[in-house]
Amino acid sequence: MSLTQKWDKIFTKSNKINHAKVTFKNRYGIVLVGNLYVPKNLNGKAGAIAISGPYGAVKEQSSGIYAQNLAERGLITLAFDPSFTGKSGGTPRNISSPEINTEDFSAAVDYLGNLNIVNRDKIGILGICGFGGFALNAAILDTRVKAVATSVMYDMTRVMAKGYNDANDDKNKRKEMKKAMNEQRFIDTKTGVIALGDKETHLISPENITDKTPKFVAEYSQFYKTKRGFHERSINSNGAWAITNSLPFINMPILSYISELDTPTLIVAGENAHSLYFSQDAFSAINGDKKELVIIPNAVHTDLYDNTTGKIPFDKFEQFFKMNS
Repeated sequence: MSLTQKWDKIFTKSNKINHAKVTFKNRYGIVLVGNLYVPKNLNGKAGAIAISGPYGAVKEQSSGIYAQNLAERGLITLAFDPSFTGKSGGTPRNISSPEINTEDFSAAVDYLGNLNIVNRDKIGILGICGFGGFALNAAILDTRVKAVATSVMYDMTRVMAKGYNDANDDKNKRKEMKKAMNEQRFIDTKTGVIALGDKETHLISPENITDKTPKFVAEYSQFYKTKRGFHERSINSNGAWAITNSLPFINMPILSYISELDTPTLIVAGENAHSLYFSQDAFSAINGDKKELVIIPNAVHTDLYDNTTGKIPFDKFEQFFKMNS
């Protein structure tokens, strides 16, 4: 894969790091593309962190912001596009997978662990939003992960199956949803094209936000659909998920074995984030005392996407990874 080293992020390049676009494969043979951030003052081997998310975003957005900031603090970081999205490979496009997107984190660990500047015994992973759930799932499985952190995490399998409120769990609604997506499979296989949903299904143009717009839709739209967070390759900014995307998530919960997670874990959430309950529930389900829940006062979900409000606790992330990996 030919990659240009042109800076194409939503944030300004730091003069404290060296940056390179890199490729690596997951165990399904899908080529993943990442941005590697290395501190300029690196002396010998250092700890490393693989970072991905939010769900529907690309590495030039939030994960890159986290990666560059932590690299400025002495850690080697890799922000990567998950399979089927961004610059990474995999067809069809604009789909996700609870299994493959979990594997993507382990593939990033493969890559980092084979760099001669990385200490294999100090590799961690960090997932933002929906990739927080995948990061936890990867840490449950991958014993090479020495520390795992999440920021405003989602459990996407829970969202797909029950919506944003478990209290509204509706088996009949879920049955109709499955029926519609499975009927769409007939259409997709006949046409040979995996159909995408409406670009405006979930997010809307900022000028269309009203008092009746759900809060989380407004917050996402004010990030992904504005200059603040827009990127042309981001599904949330300029695309749509496949109509059948939710199918594998409905009955394949990713955190079934979270009680077995004994890797040091940091879970960060916003006090006013609509996603807060995901973080609280995940934290409660982890056994032992190698865990910490940090709730950022007055922060909504997207406050922890780009730090325009100064609420991303980079000092805490730095301390956690340097202490535990």
